[in-house]
Amino acid sequence: MARTKFRVEVLTPEGEVFNDEVEMLSTRTTVGSIGVLANHAPLMAILDPTELRLYQSDSDVVRFAQGEGYLQVVENSALVLVEEAIAPEDLDRSDLEQRARDARESAQQSEEGSEERARCERNARRYEAFLEVGSN
Repeated sequence: MARTKFRVEVLTPEGEVFNDEVEMLSTRTTVGSIGVLANHAPLMAILDPTELRLYQSDSDVVRFAQGEGYLQVVENSALVLVEEAIAPEDLDRSDLEQRARDARESAQQSEEGSEERARCERNARRYEAFLEVGSN
């Protein structure tokens, strides 16, 4: 079933990784999963690491391993600003596994409640989310 399309732009610090029309955007915010269709109410959300899915049609889905960031929906368009947006085929499983291990070890060695521990825990969650995206 064809849906009305809307513009989605995905930006990282390195630049634009996607800019096209889609039927639906699917991601995860800090309060849960969200799907955005055309004519969605204005929205601003903080994004957690997950799989970003951009449905250009029912059978054509563009996927990214999405890092932390923000989602803005306004005037029938969406802007996804994230630290990273990596195509699943570009993920290096062994590198991500090693980074996740290192981050978990660093978190355990850091002082409880410190910013260093929080940073290491965020990194571990991001690498684990990327591993999940790569295995789908």
